[in-house]
Amino acid sequence: MSYAVEPWQLRWQGLSVDHLHQTESTFALSNGHIGLRGTLDEGEPRGLPGTYLNGFYEEHELPYGEGGYGYPEAGQTVVNVTDGKIIRLLVEDEPLDMRYGEAIEHERTLDFRTGTLRRRTVWESPTGRRVTVRSERLVSFSQRAVAAIRYEVEPEDDLQLVVQSDLLANEPTKSRSNDPRVAAALDSPLVNDFTMAEKSRAVLCHRTKVSDLRMAAAMDHEVSVTPSDNDLHDGPRTEIRAEDDLARFTAAVDVPAGGRLQLTKYLAYGWSGQRSTPALRAQVEAALAGACQTGWDGLLAEQKAFLEDFWEVADIEIDGDDELQQAIRFALFHILQAGARGETRAIPGKGLTGPGYDGHAFWDTEMFVLPVLTYTVPDAARDALRWRHSTLDKARERAKVLGLKGAAFPWRSINGAECSAYWPAGTAAFHVSGDVAYAVQQYLNATNDEDFDRDQATEILVETARLWLSLGHHDPHDGFRIDGVTGPDEYSAIVDNNVYTNLIAQQNLWAAADAAERNPCDVTEEEIATWRRAADAMSIPYDEMLQVHPQADNFTKHAEWDFENTPEEKYPLLLHFPYFDLYRKQVIKQADLVLAMHVRGDAFTDEEKVRNFAYYEARTVRDSSLSAGTQAVLAAEVGHLGLAYDYLVEAAFTDLHDLHENVTNGLHMASLAGAWTALVAGFGGMRDHGGELTFAPRLPEQLSRFSFRMSFQGTRIGVEVRENEAVYRIVDGTELTTRHHGEPITIRKDAPVTMPIPKAPDVERPKSPFGREPRRR
Repeated sequence: MSYAVEPWQLRWQGLSVDHLHQTESTFALSNGHIGLRGTLDEGEPRGLPGTYLNGFYEEHELPYGEGGYGYPEAGQTVVNVTDGKIIRLLVEDEPLDMRYGEAIEHERTLDFRTGTLRRRTVWESPTGRRVTVRSERLVSFSQRAVAAIRYEVEPEDDLQLVVQSDLLANEPTKSRSNDPRVAAALDSPLVNDFTMAEKSRAVLCHRTKVSDLRMAAAMDHEVSVTPSDNDLHDGPRTEIRAEDDLARFTAAVDVPAGGRLQLTKYLAYGWSGQRSTPALRAQVEAALAGACQTGWDGLLAEQKAFLEDFWEVADIEIDGDDELQQAIRFALFHILQAGARGETRAIPGKGLTGPGYDGHAFWDTEMFVLPVLTYTVPDAARDALRWRHSTLDKARERAKVLGLKGAAFPWRSINGAECSAYWPAGTAAFHVSGDVAYAVQQYLNATNDEDFDRDQATEILVETARLWLSLGHHDPHDGFRIDGVTGPDEYSAIVDNNVYTNLIAQQNLWAAADAAERNPCDVTEEEIATWRRAADAMSIPYDEMLQVHPQADNFTKHAEWDFENTPEEKYPLLLHFPYFDLYRKQVIKQADLVLAMHVRGDAFTDEEKVRNFAYYEARTVRDSSLSAGTQAVLAAEVGHLGLAYDYLVEAAFTDLHDLHENVTNGLHMASLAGAWTALVAGFGGMRDHGGELTFAPRLPEQLSRFSFRMSFQGTRIGVEVRENEAVYRIVDGTELTTRHHGEPITIRKDAPVTMPIPKAPDVERPKSPFGREPRRR
């Protein structure tokens, strides 16, 4: 794959049908509520079609060869809903199909400042008729239920043109699952409830067969021809019709050479698990009316204004690597798209760019994506956390089934109920509840949002603290232990005292105690005291002989993995080796103890970080896209700036270079967020331990300069990092007190602060597992 290297857009020139399944993901548009994969306007050729509504799914039976008590019963899979992107063109009765005739020119551009996907094609039909087609597509940030397309055709000769604009439900697609139950659930999953078509407008309403969720899609059109006062036509001839799974608007017109046919298509989507079909119809028709009233130019202006504000607070500038500059803005744009208008819905692991992971949300959201949003678009972070709060009853019920108190949030889910069929990685990954609590506290520290603190945060913190008290126990010889759990590393399972889990639980317990005292609720002083005692006595294993923290009890006593005799084609290991063998060896899928040193860096000394990082660097194979961004952070902190840069590049290009060969199923939101984290927390040295914002920036030799922006407690700041100094300035606000490499500084409006950067320690690059070194630029 190859994109033109440009700072503010992603542009693909020429047609490569073999790469469509990848570019459909990278060119996807979303606002967190609606997601449109970047398929061609004609709908074919295509890799994997996809139109998604956040939270809209179908249920299916989970596969178990042998069931057990407490196993989740129902799986959830995101549904490809009614496709409104399709606009077909017939040139003198020959359909424009990129597989036929000749695409003389063709390019597509995702613009990070306009928030649109543009396409320009010069196509010659098999009989030699030539047209230029331009289209521009958007999913509105300002009008949550709305998408729109501007489609224009200019013929080189006098031609008859016909455009067909569709709403298509139950779109034929290949099954993406080897499980026949999932394939059956997704085979025509939508049942028609209502159909309407009149003038230029149509509405289709459907429901799912099992989950019984209802959705509606609507479209309306504006058609014009220029010049309009010629002798070749009397204006477009239009018609509209609808059936159960298809609504089609057709416009036919004679267009002179050099003239132009312009079609503007407005789309509206809505869904609900409670509201009736007539109510959903009313909802989408109202949204459609609003879009038509705003008009194409108005929607485009609103989109640009939204993004101007976003880039003011979130932009990252890089000097010295133009391709990395593009990749970082690509990452930020897609993170924004994933969460901007989710509004009490989850942020799936793939966003709304594809069906990967069945559309499920994981702990990736809280620990990787939400930090980006917390410091750039805090309202979006708050709304994602409100979704977790809305699922508390399901989390309480899950804890109860497991014989525990409090709330056990799911490993993977769409609606808040656990739907992982593999319990060692799913049910036992209790750190998810601590991750939710961590994100809650991080958001509170960054915003001072008193309403959220009172109405949602305290309840989440209290219920997750209760989980830890019932899950762990006090040992007279070893403090408060949490046994039989699975940490972030999926090549380990059912371990005792996973350091990451214990440290995230410790912070959860302290935060819950503070919140309960701050916002009196159904918590006694005695319960608060038990939380504090457990947190203060938390067991943190340490190997005195090796002078490192084991990832969990006895981890450093496990046999080593034979990396030198593991060929490259055997990665990822989980596809070629049994889990039981992975579980009993010192081989790590993704950063675990290293992640603990990032988010709970206050629990480790500088010397411990150096030794721990070197130890785990030699055993982490990065079979997960979550790993590189975190490894970059700690590599930069302990002085391995070159290695940190390599990991930054890996995180940033995971999708653009399809490093895991699965971009066809959607983008990796956590890896995209990891690129931001690698720069801001890695080379920027940003930390927020205990609610105090601090920085310790350093510049890798591969760059001549970089800068980033972020928001903290209502103040927007910019940090510029050069070889020997860093400059801090207020972008919007009055002043902010922070620390630079441990030294207190106060930044005031119109008074930037320049600080020298101490020299990085001279340390030897640590060893990576044989054959798993990060790819260098």
